[in-house]
Amino acid sequence: MKRIVPEREFSAEQLNKIRSLAAEVGLLEDTVSILYGRGIDDKERIESFIKPSLAHFISPFKMQGMKEACELIKRARDEDWSVVVYGDYDADGICASTIMCSALRDFGIEPLVYVPERREGYGITQAAVDAIFEEEFPQLFITVDCGISCAAEVEYIKEQGAEVIVTDHHELPENIPDCICINPKFNDGYIYDNLCGAGVALKVAVALNGESAYKYLDFAAIATVADSVPLTGENRDIVYEGLKLINRSPRKCYSQFLVKNEADVTSQTIAFSIAPKINAAGRMGDARSALDLFSETDQKIILDRAAKRTPYNLERQKCCDELYLSAKAKLKEQGAYSKVIMLFDENWNSGFVGIVAARLAEEYSRPALLFVRSGDTLKGSARSIESVNIFEALKACSEYIEEFGGHAQAAGVNVTFENFDKLEAALNGYLEQNYKPEEFLPTLYVNGSLTKQFSARFAREIEMLEPFGVGNRRPMFELVETSSDVRPLKPQSPHLSIKSDKIELMYFGGGKQLKMLASPAPRKYVFEYNISTFRGREYVKGFVRDVIPCKTAGSYAPDEIAANNIITLAAPKCNCTVKKMTASEIDGEIAEAGWGTVYIVNDYETLARYQNAAKLPAELFTLSSSNLADTVLISPQANTDLSGYKKAVFLDCPPSGVRIQSLEGKEVVICSDIRGNNFLKGLPCKREELLKIFAYVSANAGNLEGCDSYEVALKCGGYKLSHFVFALEVFRQLSLISFEGGKLNVFRGVKTELTNSELYNVACSVNG
Repeated sequence: MKRIVPEREFSAEQLNKIRSLAAEVGLLEDTVSILYGRGIDDKERIESFIKPSLAHFISPFKMQGMKEACELIKRARDEDWSVVVYGDYDADGICASTIMCSALRDFGIEPLVYVPERREGYGITQAAVDAIFEEEFPQLFITVDCGISCAAEVEYIKEQGAEVIVTDHHELPENIPDCICINPKFNDGYIYDNLCGAGVALKVAVALNGESAYKYLDFAAIATVADSVPLTGENRDIVYEGLKLINRSPRKCYSQFLVKNEADVTSQTIAFSIAPKINAAGRMGDARSALDLFSETDQKIILDRAAKRTPYNLERQKCCDELYLSAKAKLKEQGAYSKVIMLFDENWNSGFVGIVAARLAEEYSRPALLFVRSGDTLKGSARSIESVNIFEALKACSEYIEEFGGHAQAAGVNVTFENFDKLEAALNGYLEQNYKPEEFLPTLYVNGSLTKQFSARFAREIEMLEPFGVGNRRPMFELVETSSDVRPLKPQSPHLSIKSDKIELMYFGGGKQLKMLASPAPRKYVFEYNISTFRGREYVKGFVRDVIPCKTAGSYAPDEIAANNIITLAAPKCNCTVKKMTASEIDGEIAEAGWGTVYIVNDYETLARYQNAAKLPAELFTLSSSNLADTVLISPQANTDLSGYKKAVFLDCPPSGVRIQSLEGKEVVICSDIRGNNFLKGLPCKREELLKIFAYVSANAGNLEGCDSYEVALKCGGYKLSHFVFALEVFRQLSLISFEGGKLNVFRGVKTELTNSELYNVACSVNG
């Protein structure tokens, strides 16, 4: 289950400061509290934040090595040296190479540029250096977005007779290259340390050419978003000013990736439309083509090269999906029940393991490391969750690692096959010792609760906090509801419209949670504000990002639970190995909560009979997370995916076998001394009662929309929900009705007996 956590909580003294600041800057207290919680805690910082500008840029000469680098580059120009720019194959590396090469040309140097392909490995390699020196004999070697972890390779370049300037932004290793190094991570006079590689290249460009270098801010903005560095401080100014350039006069080389007639390009546009197509080239082994695209000036050639990016991106998506399915199959076989996921395969493509590792880290809410094996060597990528610094974890386990580099959320890692299991055990032990269990739960950070009618002014002030991204997430809020008007946007639509007395919400893809949302079960909507304008009128809605059921001590939508239990009971039985245990024995196991066990309960009241159940999160109908933490699942739907769990425990005995299809072949424990059949008591089992409902159904056939009995029953007033669902499921089992085409269809003239329905027989056995 996901947890909802306030982004920040404030003391009385801090609240007074927020109130005072709000009056000073003319913003709402709620807006200032968001800024204050993100470290923007005085008038000057607030005004700088809400008004990003070139004026906030820091002098590049405050960065260690900048003066010396400029002097060496000037000497290279004056003495007509051969200069090489050595880049990287991702979007940041491509943009950094573009900026550095363009700046050198502006300065009077025509450089040779080398971008390695992903198969060559990250950073400087001796093989790449040899290839460069075979083609040309450079006297100056400038790296961008790499090099800080390549002390040995820098020495090798120097042995060939070249000077070296390293420009990088990655974490500093213990052994720094013996050359001019420019990196914002150094403890120097440069007060901002989160620049990406292209941001550092831009600083060199400004140091060489002055403010004319700001014409490359669009490339720096693209790289800053693509590399997922924090959108705070100077990065915020870079992205803001870069977006202005992109919206005012986009370059042909990336304008082909934008949606036609899009109102404004935002940081989200870069993240989802531009960056993936640049990265796709490197992942498909053709990074040079992306660099050539960015440096081309001929419009026809630009169009031809840009056109190649879309098929590259489609192929990249296909390859990523295949690798993801392969990784999931391995996880299904070995399980994901520790604090780190580590997998390898000989046939995986190194260009995609990072993407899939990030996907698994988000899905399972723990760090994921995926490797490609070649003989005894495993080369891989690590991705982490927000709460875990994977760089520090790898550093602590470095005795088992050949080499690694990166930052808090992502790293490249090489390990020998012999040390693979040792590294996995060491990482798991480090994470066990240094992080709390709740830090591995999927977390939604909210900036407040909506307890009254929304404020349009507040929604507009939130828009002033753009651009949003890493380090400056779009603010989200929670809304607690027990009942609201929930309906699909149109018949069979997966998208929902939710109307409360406080705000209208849109929930895209929320149809799978319709049962829970339509019930009176208390839940929390997590949403963000969205402002749109139509025909000159402004509209504010909430876009739902997640819904979490509230765990309460009282009754928990008993009629809705009964209705869902009935539908599950009407599903086919599944084959599984069943073991019986007493409630006391099961309660002892619950006390040892971890990963891999789902506790299923039919009747909500059953939970009160388990002392330790209160320690676990509880979900209703379906799971909100797939991270496999031990969880109580109340009244699961028959199609709920529990395949990742190694064990399912029924806290009350299901009335007629296990009906959840994903438990096929699983270990299943059923409580032997608590029956889970209360939901069947009082159902309309008499023939005349069912005939009455069938007459109603027949009279309204064609007008009752819904994809199943639950959806149809929600629209039929005058009947108890569980009673109507029971009748419809009995009729469905008797082939009297269907829900084909998203509506209820009646088949008249079918000859059958009620006893031909298994559901009917089970209900009759409970009701005497």
